[in-house]
Amino acid sequence: MHTENIQTAGVSLQEAGKALIMIHGRGGSAEDILSLARHLNVQDYALVAPQATNNSWYPQSFLAPLEQNEPYLSSALALLSKTVDSIEAQGIAKENIYFMGFSQGACLALDFTTRNAAKYGGIAAFTGGLIGDAVYPDHYNGNFNGTPVFIGTSDPDFHVPVQRVHDTTALMQSMGANVTEKVYPNMGHTISQDEIDLANQLIFK
Repeated sequence: MHTENIQTAGVSLQEAGKALIMIHGRGGSAEDILSLARHLNVQDYALVAPQATNNSWYPQSFLAPLEQNEPYLSSALALLSKTVDSIEAQGIAKENIYFMGFSQGACLALDFTTRNAAKYGGIAAFTGGLIGDAVYPDHYNGNFNGTPVFIGTSDPDFHVPVQRVHDTTALMQSMGANVTEKVYPNMGHTISQDEIDLANQLIFK
């Protein structure tokens, strides 16, 4: 289970008008993902990065049956919910809360926001999709009300099949998200400069 270990950077939550929740990938760390902020247009944001216990949000592939990733997945989702609540308690509304994740962190960002769809500031997912052996529409609730979303991925990607990215985009669009999806041929499991540029143009503007 995940203990609450939140790293912060940027402007303080008390002074910031916007907050970015940055979610690291499997084997990564809060410090790693925070270092990406220097490439993003987030100089005036509070940066909030939860740390997964043992550096992994859930043990199996994100495509495994959901029960195989429990109780870790539910614990990770609960930690994100608590993180959002703590940001809102500092006076930052959901429409000024942003999410960014890479790989396992991108999957978690997409799954959490779609389970709790609302008008957020924006979502940048670098190589990820909704979690589970299939996409289960009845697990997701709310309306994104035009929230801008960017999903970038490689085709092929060893961890994330491009069809799951397409299915994720379709479901989020059906729930009111303004999704920009870009598939990069043979990019590999990484974050490209073009993805950074698009995230800055579409999300962190």
